[in-house]
Amino acid sequence: MLESFMVALNAVAPFLILLGIGFLSVRAGWTDRAFMTRLNALNYRLFFPFLMFNNIYNARPEDMPSLKLILTGVFSVLALILLLMLLVPRFVKENPRRGVIIQAVFRSNFIIYGIPLTTYVFGAERSSVCGMMVLIMVSLFNASAVVVLELFREGGRVRLRPLLTGLVKNPLLQGCVVGLLCYLLNIRLPDFLASPVASLAGLATTLAMVVLGANLVFSELKKNRGAITAVLLIRLILLPLIMVPLGWLIGLRGVELFLILMIFGTPVATSSYPMAENMGGDGQLAGQLVFVSTVASLGTIFLFIFAMSRLGLLA
Repeated sequence: MLESFMVALNAVAPFLILLGIGFLSVRAGWTDRAFMTRLNALNYRLFFPFLMFNNIYNARPEDMPSLKLILTGVFSVLALILLLMLLVPRFVKENPRRGVIIQAVFRSNFIIYGIPLTTYVFGAERSSVCGMMVLIMVSLFNASAVVVLELFREGGRVRLRPLLTGLVKNPLLQGCVVGLLCYLLNIRLPDFLASPVASLAGLATTLAMVVLGANLVFSELKKNRGAITAVLLIRLILLPLIMVPLGWLIGLRGVELFLILMIFGTPVATSSYPMAENMGGDGQLAGQLVFVSTVASLGTIFLFIFAMSRLGLLA
């Protein structure tokens, strides 16, 4: 039990520290929110595309997950998005908030939490399948998030040309596409290119969390309390409670069942904040959802890992 708790703590604590550094940097007068907003735009347009590219580029073909796991992950997320697009507009009136809430519910931080947590629980030799699921699910998350945010930025009406233009111009999707082309065509970068690409990719999450901490306004948490509570209950509790038993019923076991937990039970994706901020969404709400879900996930991830272990579902 202590080991499972330390896994969750080691995964979440670095994010909390980075949030604190950003928060204190503004309060101490070392920087201001105007600079952090510009830095956030740079991170979204430059560093995150390298992160998307690097994760796909480094995937290994021998780590292909089962077709059953792929279909479960992909079709469950697509069904969830369709359900959210039908339900959320009934309860949320403002378009910028609608897109952010929908994105927060379906788009998890699988890219950050999946590999380290799976490696600890199952070991490196059994967790390599997670790398290929990251490629598949993160590509789906990013493409779907662009569609959702573009749709609600356009006033809730589907306009094909602006939607396609937004997809083509989206930096995160550009990084995914280039990475996928290199992966499929087996193009390997020379060391003098691969090294700076990896360095730039490594900056994305760190900068996103520092900027998020700098832009946190706690007085706004009360205004968004209802939306935050609803998203967290669905994202961190309801979805894993539904999807893990469903995965077990359709025959997923061991590491593949655990990956269902990682897809549906990890906090809101870090990249959802800069994407919402730069695509006309409610950036303040998006940032708060990332922050609060990251903190809350320390407890929920621990409880789910502990319960699955006790029930023998991780064997």
